[in-house]
Amino acid sequence: MFGTNLRHLARNYPSISELSRQLGINRTQFNRYVSGESFPRPDVLDRICNFFDVDARILLEPVEVIGHQGQILNGPFLADFLGHGIRQLNPEMFPSGFYRFTRRSFVNSDKFIIGLAYVFRASGQAATFIKGYEAKDAMRYQGLPDSTRAREFRGVLTCHEDGVAFVISRRNAMTYSFNYLARVGSMENNFWLGYVARTVRDGSGERVTRMVYEHLGHDMGRALATARSAGFADEDALLPYHRHLLRPDMPFR
Repeated sequence: MFGTNLRHLARNYPSISELSRQLGINRTQFNRYVSGESFPRPDVLDRICNFFDVDARILLEPVEVIGHQGQILNGPFLADFLGHGIRQLNPEMFPSGFYRFTRRSFVNSDKFIIGLAYVFRASGQAATFIKGYEAKDAMRYQGLPDSTRAREFRGVLTCHEDGVAFVISRRNAMTYSFNYLARVGSMENNFWLGYVARTVRDGSGERVTRMVYEHLGHDMGRALATARSAGFADEDALLPYHRHLLRPDMPFR
């Protein structure tokens, strides 16, 4: 199995001699590993695993199987469904950077929530992620801890025909939410309008409300200003265009 896996890993390298040199292994010895005639010492095996970014399971399991473990959305079962939307979301559709978002509060319908989120693409991963922190006063209002760890949320983004959708959760799968946004016309083309739905049981108050996302780019000054204003806000404290898009006087349908 190790020889088969090593042959599979090496097929992307046009020169076996150069690959052997990078691994620090004699070419003849490398060929013996591939053919199954010899087995590497633990230190050499560790060097091979680190080079190809795999683990010692290559001794026992096909590397194709190892490569899909832990990749649920991009794994074989969901790759052409949820995985497709994750892979297709490019920066032109939804850029990386900071976003200011505004929505009506779920827990206090007389107030709105202003928040900051960060969208990024991880190196080497065909996915777009989002992270941020719930406002302290919103957590306190619900009697929840307001530590940084308790307030953090993370999610993954996916695209579809006319917008972007993402699923967000707090740590330990607390308070899931589903978010949908579509770009709206603006001077800088940096606004998205949609809705957010929270996963609570029936009878627990509002579960869906409009939401606006404004792309701030990587401007730390604007991001910090938004962070300082995060939390509950009255309607007249909202930015004019945010208030216009949210249409506070019109029921959400």
